[in-house]
Amino acid sequence: MPIPPVPLRPCRRITGMSAVLLPHRDEATVDWNAFEAHVARTHQAGLTPAVNMDTGYVQLIDAATRQRVLAVTAQITGGAFVAGAAVADDPGSGFDLDGYLAAAAEVSDAGGTPIIFPSHGLNDHGDAAWLDGYGRLAGELPRFIGFELGPMFVPHGRIVPLDTYRGLLELPQCIGAKHSSLSRPLEWDRLALRDEVRPDFMVLTGNDLAIDMVMYGSDYLLGLSTFAPAAFARRDRLWHDGDPAFHELNDLLQYLGHFAFRPPVPAYRHDAAMFLQLRGWATSDATPLGAPRRPEADRAVLHDIAERLEALL
Repeated sequence: MPIPPVPLRPCRRITGMSAVLLPHRDEATVDWNAFEAHVARTHQAGLTPAVNMDTGYVQLIDAATRQRVLAVTAQITGGAFVAGAAVADDPGSGFDLDGYLAAAAEVSDAGGTPIIFPSHGLNDHGDAAWLDGYGRLAGELPRFIGFELGPMFVPHGRIVPLDTYRGLLELPQCIGAKHSSLSRPLEWDRLALRDEVRPDFMVLTGNDLAIDMVMYGSDYLLGLSTFAPAAFARRDRLWHDGDPAFHELNDLLQYLGHFAFRPPVPAYRHDAAMFLQLRGWATSDATPLGAPRRPEADRAVLHDIAERLEALL
């Protein structure tokens, strides 16, 4: 492994954003009671709920469900949340500024901060066009979070060169960006640039396979933390306090991440549903139609991890 270009940041206060699972009773029915409780659980743990993300099946739910998710989350958190602002388009589509502004307005009108989801129109036309799209959004939106998503996740994923990323840091309306390349060196480079150019900019790791990036100065926006918001919050406090117990808890959470986020990666949401059901936080492990599922054998491994987590909390 290459030597990180940034030092460890002991005793740093970590900002944690947790993508919230949208539990289901069956393929077509959201378990709203379980969702409300999980948003509250995440918020009370001290993490910022992130809704209408991949973890919340944003690609599979309809507009009415998406809007109810925002309303419920706003009521519980008082506006202390972030949410995906996505547009649906096709390969070759142009940048849909109006679509993004409408999606962002749904979030901001509910009191949250929009996260700009990748699209063909934003990502398919080169690095300069990507930055120009964000610049146009900055001309219209007072505050948003960017999102680099690698092509291993979606066909229109794009991880931009560091010089292009520098341009994103120069947009004051962009307060941070989720980075999902699954590459430590690429994320380290972004941290070093952030420290040089704009120290208040949040580099939000989206690497569920390297959650210890927080030790180097990343904050996080993860789907993995929906399994155990209180455990992530405790891990973050242990790091801030300089307590070596951080490492044992982080290692167990990382084991959970490697297990749940194995291929096919989108099936991690079924593992999350099983985990919530095992903990008594959901009545079912149902997922919406079109979401991949895991084998029943996963349940025994998840049960073991849940018991081990309880012993550490």
